[in-house]
Amino acid sequence: MHGNRQQLLQLTYLRTLALFGLGGLLLYAVYELDARLHSWQAVTTLLAMTLVNAVTYARLHSRLPVTNPELFGQLTADAALYGALFYQTGGASNPFIFMLLVPLIIAATTLPWRYTWLMAALIVAIYGSLLQHYIPIWPEQHGHSNPGTSLFDLHVTGMWLNFLLTVLLIGWFVARMHENMLQQQHRLERQRQKRIEDQQLLALATHAAGTAHELGTPLATMQVLLHEMALEHQASPQLLEDIQLLQTQVDSCSERLRSLAHSVRDEQDNIQLMGVDSLLREVLEQWLLMRPQITYALQLDPGEAPQMLCSISLRQALLNLLNNAADACPDNIRIQLNWDAGNCWLRIRDRGPGLPLERSEDLGKPFVTTKGRGLGIGLFLTTSTLASIDGEVRLYNHPEGGTLTEVRLPRHPRHRQSDEHD
Repeated sequence: MHGNRQQLLQLTYLRTLALFGLGGLLLYAVYELDARLHSWQAVTTLLAMTLVNAVTYARLHSRLPVTNPELFGQLTADAALYGALFYQTGGASNPFIFMLLVPLIIAATTLPWRYTWLMAALIVAIYGSLLQHYIPIWPEQHGHSNPGTSLFDLHVTGMWLNFLLTVLLIGWFVARMHENMLQQQHRLERQRQKRIEDQQLLALATHAAGTAHELGTPLATMQVLLHEMALEHQASPQLLEDIQLLQTQVDSCSERLRSLAHSVRDEQDNIQLMGVDSLLREVLEQWLLMRPQITYALQLDPGEAPQMLCSISLRQALLNLLNNAADACPDNIRIQLNWDAGNCWLRIRDRGPGLPLERSEDLGKPFVTTKGRGLGIGLFLTTSTLASIDGEVRLYNHPEGGTLTEVRLPRHPRHRQSDEHD
């Protein structure tokens, strides 16, 4: 339906061009070539074409879909009006008679085959009737010394102009139609890919819920054993320090599983409006608890940070990106937060080996990873989460080595409008 709307809009452009062209040719024939023409009839036909074009253009402002029968009716009206105009201007002897093919070509390239055959039958019927029934436009005695040769030359010239005009119209329309078809194909491909990703996300969520339930028991067992080991090795400070670190890690895993179990239920309740700098600091604190061995440098823009809607899934998405940087190289990670009138920009640069060029185009797809022990779902979940809030993430190989991760986060609309007014 969307394609028919575009074709109907382009048909109004073709009519406008045809109106100016045919009107100019009629004026030239009357005032320069002394053609015998019923001016009021020709003007009435051109006014009817103008009215149809105006009504069509007004109809395009409606949200109602443009159906195949409606587009076929528009093309039928064009063919009938062309036929009426050619009847008044010499019938089949008019060198511009082949403009009747334009509605047929449009029907053949945009409508199902049954409409094409109906249009072909209509065009043949109009052309056949114009062979027998028409109003001559040339007087029997022309003012030139050799009227036959002069009229033939004019006819050939008119046929050449008609051929040129038809080529331009068809070329323009078919090119635009091809472009619209490609755009529609791309939209359908994106929708298909989105459905596939949604199905994969649903499968991952189902497996994650089952895994969270199954891991609860071994983690509880580990907590009990680590507590007993800590009591038994009070005299060994170094071993006790390692045990405490393990306890912290196990507690963190247990907390993550509990939050995972309640995240879907509490997702909407935990969405809140907060400054993007506060969001980043909360994520960094959680990151440090999970990865205490990392070192990083944080750089923020001066001034009040913009606000945005923050959720559990967004925090997890940013945490996934920080973990990817730490997996590449835990030392000297640079984190930079900037913002402009419409977006916030988070850039994370690690000192790792960078991205393999042969896998760079597939990053962000499910089960694609550059880490030997990775599952290939972290970046996929991050990409999906950011896309749901109209954000995005891109990864580059930094010129000085390592990977640069660039995240675009949309600012809250209310906060964005206040900045623009300021």
